[in-house]
Amino acid sequence: MLDETVSPTPRRGQRGWWIFGSILVLLLASVGGGYLWLRARLEGKVEPPPRASDQVEVPKQVSAIDVPLDVHVSVISRAIEQAVPRTLWSINQQIDKCVPAQRVKLFKAKIKVSPDLGCTVVGTVTRSAIRLRGEGRDIVADVPIRANIAARHVGGFLKGETATGSAMVRARIRLSVTDNWQPRATVRLAYSWTTPPGIDFLGRRITFTDKADEKLGPIVRDLERKLPQEIAKVNIRARVADAWRQSFTSLALNEQNPPVWMRITPQKLSYGGYSLSGNRLRLSLGLSALTETFVGPRPEDPNPSPLPPLAHDAAGSKLEFFIPVIADYAQLEPVLKKALAKRAARPFELPGIGPVVARFDKVTGYGTTGGRIAVGLTIAARPQNSTTETHGLVWLTALPVNTPGSQRVHFEQLAVNGDTDGIGGDLLVRLVQAPAVSEVLAGELTQNFTRDFEKLLGKVRRAIVSKRAGDFVIRADIADVRTGAIKASGQGLYLPVWASGTARVEYVGR
Repeated sequence: MLDETVSPTPRRGQRGWWIFGSILVLLLASVGGGYLWLRARLEGKVEPPPRASDQVEVPKQVSAIDVPLDVHVSVISRAIEQAVPRTLWSINQQIDKCVPAQRVKLFKAKIKVSPDLGCTVVGTVTRSAIRLRGEGRDIVADVPIRANIAARHVGGFLKGETATGSAMVRARIRLSVTDNWQPRATVRLAYSWTTPPGIDFLGRRITFTDKADEKLGPIVRDLERKLPQEIAKVNIRARVADAWRQSFTSLALNEQNPPVWMRITPQKLSYGGYSLSGNRLRLSLGLSALTETFVGPRPEDPNPSPLPPLAHDAAGSKLEFFIPVIADYAQLEPVLKKALAKRAARPFELPGIGPVVARFDKVTGYGTTGGRIAVGLTIAARPQNSTTETHGLVWLTALPVNTPGSQRVHFEQLAVNGDTDGIGGDLLVRLVQAPAVSEVLAGELTQNFTRDFEKLLGKVRRAIVSKRAGDFVIRADIADVRTGAIKASGQGLYLPVWASGTARVEYVGR
């Protein structure tokens, strides 16, 4: 008996069949492996590029916003009205030498022909309504005054003669504001008689300007002390604090597609002087603020901080803010597919292959690592002289590039990988690698960004012309726009845009 555990040595006639069987097993194994390889290709085992998850980075800008604070001149005129009484002074005084003695020269001697004539001087000096005007950095208050003076009982026999006169008192006021928001004023007062008060009697002119000057001198000095005190009562701080609090807000730069917001966070206020025009005293304040841009829902308003001490370095308005022009990948996909379908209406010329007819059934796009864009193209293609199509999904990754200041896009660092059915799959890879496909994609992105950029910028310009926030209106104007480098992020393909211009916050009340 043969031991069943020992394999018999094949006889000479059987050895050929044993070798053939071994080769057959190896062949079947080889075919099975190839089948598995082909199946893996058909099932899309090539991993798509990784998805990026980064968001658009929005830099914070520092802006200087004009905050003209208008105060009605009645506030100043009322202070002056309270400081300057209607009747400046009154007089009822006996004067011994109202009319000096008359003398004539006779034989080289002066002989008195009439005695000194005394009289009683009575009267008042009053003022009219005060008029304010601006003159350079000065607020000029014109105070018209009128003298009405009578000389009575001249020499004991004249009942009296009334003298009238007029003068103009000018108060030159210069304002300042302290660090704790208290207004201060320096006042210089001067007056001049336009018509000196006086009467004619016995051929002599009797004037009373010296009596008026005697009374007006102390009043002028008193006004220089009182006026700053009255002006200091103007509650500028409350008005400024109101403007400061309401400036912590968010403004809509674009309502939708996409919604864009600019959030203003004031940092400090600076004083830049004042001007008087008509019935309006305008204090020039400069608001230094952080301006942040948000895409999406309205951000919460920043919490107002207490009114800071006043700075004195206002340097004019310069609004700076950031506008991200974002193209959502889901919105780009049908746009790119339409552009490729239009280009596929005529064959693609591939070196070494010739004309190739292609059909793009689906386009998938998203941001991948390194600021690159990934575009998946589901394609069916064949050489123009063939009836056999090759199908597959080809992934293109590339770095979108533009020149700063331009919305024109091109691609660099192009890489292509794909899953295809059969040996002709190289055709699809070469098709996507061809300049024609990347040029179509780049051209469509250029058109899309240029169109979206101009559309969004137009919306922003209209949106910030005038925005109301409580009792204040924020007005802004864009003077200059510059674009940065385009980038594919996880949030979308976006173009950073910086805008600058001027802005002001005006109190309008309700």
